[in-house]
Amino acid sequence: MNNRFELIEYADASSEVKALYQETMQELNIPFVLNWFKCQGNNPVLLRGNWTKLRSTLLTGQIPFVLKQLIIYNISSNKGCQYCAHAHGVMANSLSRTLTGRDDIKLTENIDSDYIPSSYKTAIQVVTHCALNPGSTTDGDFDRLRDEGYSNADIQELMSLADLANMLNTIADISGIKIDNELMETK
Repeated sequence: MNNRFELIEYADASSEVKALYQETMQELNIPFVLNWFKCQGNNPVLLRGNWTKLRSTLLTGQIPFVLKQLIIYNISSNKGCQYCAHAHGVMANSLSRTLTGRDDIKLTENIDSDYIPSSYKTAIQVVTHCALNPGSTTDGDFDRLRDEGYSNADIQELMSLADLANMLNTIADISGIKIDNELMETK
């Protein structure tokens, strides 16, 4: 599949888009612009809105960043979004030390292991279920999260990841973007 939207490279971007690209690289702590952003580079209004949503949901809040990455990875894997599964898998695996104390363990390959706390496993399962089948979300799903110690504010933040992952996956799949060369070098 070819890219359906032109990838606007940093050098070819408008000054407004360059500023947004700079924000994404700085705040995501990566030295390149992701294809996910480049495919929106010809529409600064759309890029700004989607970046603001991503930043607010993924980079702020009380839920640990590693858990957010694992949730988005799991939703993306289950939905078959290769781009997002790979990108968020790379990020989750880069954070392995936070849960395992080791760099040689890939969290994405050990999502059901004892390295992952029970509360994380429950959040991953519940939010993935809700993202894949939002109409079948029940009070029991919320109760499972409360039973793991999540507050109502935490649950709202977790559920926002279902929405974010679906947006990320939809844009990646519709645009036909390929996994960034820089991410291909990291498994």
